Amino acid sequence: MFFRGRSDVVSRFQQYLNEHSYINFSIITYYEILSGLKHRDAQKQLDLFIQFANQNIVLPLTQDSVSVSADIYANLRRKGNPVDDIDLLIAGVAISNNLTLITHNQRHFGRIDGLEYRDWSES
Repeated sequence: MFFRGRSDVVSRFQQYLNEHSYINFSIITYYEILSGLKHRDAQKQLDLFIQFANQNIVLPLTQDSVSVSADIYANLRRKGNPVDDIDLLIAGVAISNNLTLITHNQRHFGRIDGLEYRDWSES
């Protein structure tokens, strides 16, 4: 939503940056954005995104975050309510780093126990 220029999300993002100076995001999110821009051959946006990423913190997958993701997978699978692997890995990175995930995808992330998340597109 931020990269799509939604004014309410951009405003909240700017408020956050004024307070914290940088954001953390997962290497999985980096991959999702990078692959989408490359697929569209959006070189100008790709350059801006890489510059943006270099000014912030891209969190890697770690053994801990992958273990958290695997626990989430097993729990949701037992409940018959699986979530795709990419979202599980993003959630695992957020949980293992004690971070609040900012997302519009409440349908998937809302099913994950122990994940604190917010949707900046809501009032």
